[in-house]
Amino acid sequence: MARRALRDLHPKQTLLVPLALVLSTALLFIGLSLPLLYSQKMFWKSTYSVWAGVVALWQQNELALAAILFFFSIVFPIVKLIGLATIWFLRLPDEHRAVLLHWLGVLGKWSMLDVFVVAILIVLVKLGPFVKIEPRLGVYVFAAAIAASMLTTMYVERLAKQSVRSR
Repeated sequence: MARRALRDLHPKQTLLVPLALVLSTALLFIGLSLPLLYSQKMFWKSTYSVWAGVVALWQQNELALAAILFFFSIVFPIVKLIGLATIWFLRLPDEHRAVLLHWLGVLGKWSMLDVFVVAILIVLVKLGPFVKIEPRLGVYVFAAAIAASMLTTMYVERLAKQSVRSR
């Protein structure tokens, strides 16, 4: 049972994958903290980041929505990036790498759900003529983080499949 890191099997990609992981992680944390939405109801104005949205939903006793937003928008993307880093940097048996890639693929199928949830929140809050909701930079950075993570996952999966075929 060979225990080699994926980066050792693809020495020409030693910089590309780590840079993609750093970019995805930076975009994710910036996207989570930047204002996502601007809302104006009559005379009250607010901006919400993903994290502030989770906290606000929790405080309003919308526990199910807070949990969904927390897990799909914060936990899943972080777990996915940690999994990708594990596959790339750690010396894993091929079988363990394959299992981890499988589960990252399962998580990946849900990757755009967090962006979809944010879009639904924008639509739901636009309920009346006295309510104004506008997306902010955080929406775009967050979507870019998810897209970068998806592309990195596809690339790492391709490299892993190449390394299995080349044996």
